[in-house]
Amino acid sequence: MTATSARFGSYEFTVLRDGIFETPKEMLAHLDGEAARERVLAAWPGEKVAFDVNCFLLRGPDGLTLIDAGTGTAWGPSLGKARQALRDLGIEPAAIDRVLLTHLHGDHALGLFQDGGAWLPQAQILVPEAELAFFTDETAKASLPESRQGAFKTAAGLLDLYRGRLSTIGSGPVPGVTDIEAVPLPGHTLGQMGYRLGSGPDALLIWADALHLIDVQTADPRAALNFDLDAHMAGRTRLAMLEQAAMEGWLVTGSHVRGLGRITRKDGAFAFTPV
Repeated sequence: MTATSARFGSYEFTVLRDGIFETPKEMLAHLDGEAARERVLAAWPGEKVAFDVNCFLLRGPDGLTLIDAGTGTAWGPSLGKARQALRDLGIEPAAIDRVLLTHLHGDHALGLFQDGGAWLPQAQILVPEAELAFFTDETAKASLPESRQGAFKTAAGLLDLYRGRLSTIGSGPVPGVTDIEAVPLPGHTLGQMGYRLGSGPDALLIWADALHLIDVQTADPRAALNFDLDAHMAGRTRLAMLEQAAMEGWLVTGSHVRGLGRITRKDGAFAFTPV
């Protein structure tokens, strides 16, 4: 199954599973140094780390909104399944009204491209302001190794192909939609946003890539993967996010989490309880 739906406030909220991403377990890291990393590696089963890649569909009073767009055809046949999930729901690309991007990494934004053109012919594309500013900065690009420069190309492509339909957003209420708030979650990228739907304990926080490994990083928020642009900033963001989610009682999910759940405190750290 590549789509799972639930009613959430005024929205029908659907998780679109784009596929499974795998990486060698050597990508595991820890903010406390090599000895702590070795403990994480020793406890990890197998030689690879695998996790879901998700994007999200909202159907409600504002039309059809995607949060992220998956990989499209860019990352091979094990991914890119969100498009078929949309077709299975009877939704064609022209029906999408807008896309809220969390950040500009390939598994979130490359799905907006199709055969050198724009995959979505009508949609407005909303990008976190700080994210676009960073990934259009040539000085920032020059400071990073080539392996971390893909999002600069993505940003340039979006500005070209979605010219006139791309705008930036800051934190707070998202313009043009009902009861969705953009929540800064910097570290994984410097401009990453999550999105919170609703308010109070019935709110849902979509935390993007602030956390990849649900069991490991709730039990130890200083555990990490080497995909974070600023690992220590990402760690501070992750801890603060988990503390607030536990305190507020929010529902949570993420780009690499299967299902929805709640965060609770456990043994001085946290735990994720699916709902």
